[in-house]
Amino acid sequence: MATTYVPRLKAHYRDVVRAELMQSLGVKNPMQVPTMEKIVINMGVGKATQQASLLDGAVADLTAITGQKPIVTKSRIAIASFKLREDQAIGAKVTLRGDRMWEFFDRLLAVAIPRIRDFRGLPGRSWDGHGNYTFGLTEQMVFMEINYDKVDVPRGMDITIVTTAKDDLTGKALLDAFGFPFRKGEMPASTKRTKKQTKKKSIVQSNS
Repeated sequence: MATTYVPRLKAHYRDVVRAELMQSLGVKNPMQVPTMEKIVINMGVGKATQQASLLDGAVADLTAITGQKPIVTKSRIAIASFKLREDQAIGAKVTLRGDRMWEFFDRLLAVAIPRIRDFRGLPGRSWDGHGNYTFGLTEQMVFMEINYDKVDVPRGMDITIVTTAKDDLTGKALLDAFGFPFRKGEMPASTKRTKKQTKKKSIVQSNS
């Protein structure tokens, strides 16, 4: 009987991380434990407006990195000062779900991020207030799938990890459980806003 393949970090989440989060977050129902929903990789190629071949390179790089054909993103409006026409191709994007998402996340943590030059941790404040985290990479060469000899220009990208967490602290707890390399001492910006709002509310109540 053939063994069903399960990505390494998906199995780690199911067997270890979920139980740890249930305890640390005080959750009783396993279905309430946050998990990753999808990962979106976006590569903008602004210079493609003058040189279309750069977009082809971005599509090829994202295909090699993710194992999935990206969609070409287009401009919504025309901006004359940037020589940008409406509906003009300006980038490429891939949305990963399921096993491909878990496999990419594994390669990201184990291979790509450790290859970043002068790495000092990823920012801990880049959350959107709803438990989703976005960070940028300055070049595609950190991925082993990229052939150095075929790289025409360095291309940066934004990577968004979308989770089912309801707030940033819970989302960060999920990524922390996988050993995500955040900078020490940095917390989501939303936690600071919450503390300020709570403090302001308590002052108003004490004065009333």
